Amino acid sequence: MLKLNGSKISIEAFCNAVSKPIELQASKSVLNRISTTHKAVEDIAMGDKPVYGLNTGLGGNLGYRLKPEEISDFQMQIIAGRAVACGEPLPENTGRGVLLARIISAAQGYSGISIELFNHMIAVYEAGISPVIPEYGSIGDSDLVQNSHFALAVLGKGDVWVEGKVINASTALRKAKLTPPSLKPKEGLAMVSHSGLSVALTANALNETKLFLEIAMSVIVLSYEGYGANQKVLDDEINQLRPSPCQLETAEWFRKKLEGSEQKPRRIQEALSFRTMPSICGAAQHALNHAISVWENEANGSPDSPVVLEDDNMVSTANFHTPALALAIEGITLALAGIANGSVQRMQRMMNSELSGLPKYLSPIGGSSAGFVPSQKTASALNTEIRHAAIPIVFNPSPISDGVEDMAPNTPAAARKLLRQLHPFQLLFGLEALVACQAIDLRKPASKSTLSTKLCKAVRSKIPMLIEDRPLGQDINIATEILKSELSIT
Repeated sequence: MLKLNGSKISIEAFCNAVSKPIELQASKSVLNRISTTHKAVEDIAMGDKPVYGLNTGLGGNLGYRLKPEEISDFQMQIIAGRAVACGEPLPENTGRGVLLARIISAAQGYSGISIELFNHMIAVYEAGISPVIPEYGSIGDSDLVQNSHFALAVLGKGDVWVEGKVINASTALRKAKLTPPSLKPKEGLAMVSHSGLSVALTANALNETKLFLEIAMSVIVLSYEGYGANQKVLDDEINQLRPSPCQLETAEWFRKKLEGSEQKPRRIQEALSFRTMPSICGAAQHALNHAISVWENEANGSPDSPVVLEDDNMVSTANFHTPALALAIEGITLALAGIANGSVQRMQRMMNSELSGLPKYLSPIGGSSAGFVPSQKTASALNTEIRHAAIPIVFNPSPISDGVEDMAPNTPAAARKLLRQLHPFQLLFGLEALVACQAIDLRKPASKSTLSTKLCKAVRSKIPMLIEDRPLGQDINIATEILKSELSIT
């Protein structure tokens, strides 16, 4: 059960609730607040004061004043006229995430929706019905276009996901014995003008990043042992001299994970791809922590415009604009690109016999054997994709709606870019794990850490050591899945 009582929801709780519908329970105070603010909306709608989107047109039509008899029909007009997103459907859990995000933000009590619509959204969520939302349309300013498809689905006029299949929304609601309520003043705008898509997409991206950052750091531990790297650089005394964000914590993490490993350094210091890992991975962890903090502010805030304040007055806001979230995501993509570059360099160091003290290209038979050297091309190709995804995409809008909407953070695009980056990122570290396990097998250290023992055993249970040259492409895919399986719970 997820209680909607004014307390903040964490990203972990949100992702768990998106993965599988759970019971939502709104407190009495939340329901009272929603009821009070909607009553205020109805009173204001019949008055003389112009309120954006309530009794006026939207965007470039701001100057048009709606007649009282037009307000009711205008609600569905708002939604239908803006459902112009296109492309393939986003995943089912994204649609469910948008629905959940709108429920959570509406529970803050400022959106002005009715109890009937609020309860209907909860019922749709609990029935396991998720809106189908096309891939392209939002520029991060209220996710308006894609949210319109979300709204149509919730109201039985679009398509929805049910247990992995796309079906007609009207059919799905009828089977679930749910009847969409008629929209009241302000509700059309409330269904489309919010940051639900940005919240859903970034929650997924940040949750995935958390796992793959741990995978990357765990593979670095393997490489430390495979290369026989000098671990002195991880000492607390050294890292305290210039404690960059999360550097101390990351250095401590590496020290603990390397406990029990053989520590016979072959040189005074290593290449930067080994030495700088506390600061490089620490910076990435700091970027992730910051992004999660920004996400939780967004998910637990009120993105509506206009909003109903405590004094029942309605005012316009710009709270649908999400630049902080977009910038935080871009920071992660840049940080992951730095970590990925280190992976490529470490693999090359391990294959260099003069540097590693191991057989050339990590081939135990030598001679004409290519060993692992062809995989350097694959590593470089993956790194290129990762670097491309780090190119900033935010703050590059085309002014729209007669120039009224002339700023946009492109937050959903940034989130999708991060998700795209994570695919080659995890494959790159699957490859590095193969290389590091081969190096460990050849080095035969007198002792290994608990983590490397566990991961090497898991890899070797499905992938044999490379002796004679053989195709390694599928092995990279297998190693990637092994890492996800072994580290997804830790």
